[in-house]
Amino acid sequence: MTAGSGEPILTIRDAALRRGDRELWSGLDLDVHAGELIAVLGPSGSGKTTLLRAILGLDDLSRGSIKVLGTEVRGRGSRRIGYIPQSRPLPRDTALRGRDLVTLGVDGHRFGLPIPRRGDRARVDELIDAVGARAFADRPVGQLSGGEQQRLRAGQALADDPRLLLCDEPLTSLDLANQQAVIGLIDRHRREKDAAVLLVTHDINPLLGKVDRILYIANGRFTLGTPKEVLRSDVLTALYGAHVFVLRAGDRLVVVGAPDAEASHHHHDEVHE
Repeated sequence: MTAGSGEPILTIRDAALRRGDRELWSGLDLDVHAGELIAVLGPSGSGKTTLLRAILGLDDLSRGSIKVLGTEVRGRGSRRIGYIPQSRPLPRDTALRGRDLVTLGVDGHRFGLPIPRRGDRARVDELIDAVGARAFADRPVGQLSGGEQQRLRAGQALADDPRLLLCDEPLTSLDLANQQAVIGLIDRHRREKDAAVLLVTHDINPLLGKVDRILYIANGRFTLGTPKEVLRSDVLTALYGAHVFVLRAGDRLVVVGAPDAEASHHHHDEVHE
């Protein structure tokens, strides 16, 4: 899949991030173009979510700059950026309906006070239909399944047709059918709106048919390239500074031996030739 040309949607230059005395990573240069999907991989604690938070303006870099559509990121949030958080079940007694969750993305309440606008209800209905949530939009959101809640979060994130979509492990705890549904929503937005997507995941498997490049962060370092360039024994061994093996099992790649990685980060990565 070929990303769009011209000025990048997201530009990161010489970025570094520290947490206390520990440097998570440094020297990151990254351009994400219109129509491009980049997956961010790495073990727990490597700074993947913190990278998204820095792009959202919620965490400060220790060095470097981040620009979205040519404007430096300052302060909390931008309606040019959509954000799909990790899939975590909402409490069963949450006092919202499904459509109320989507409405938070339409009325401006995500990063400020609600500002009612003409046509908001029609826009909410449009988003509910786009994410396939019509059947459960009026039910209490806490009583919905994880997949149903995640569809609604996607609707909220897409409310302003963002040019940059940030996704923080949006497929975690979802069954295969709901994983494919959420991926389909993200990919359709990318194609129809020529948006850029940065997606943190612990499992590249469901995305390999759509992802353009992988940013793999580990051990305070990173590597960037296509799936075939990054998911190799020599590349990951150099990244971790320890022997890591990428083994082929049929049409799948299995990454084993990565230090300090959760079991889920021993990717069962399917690479299609």
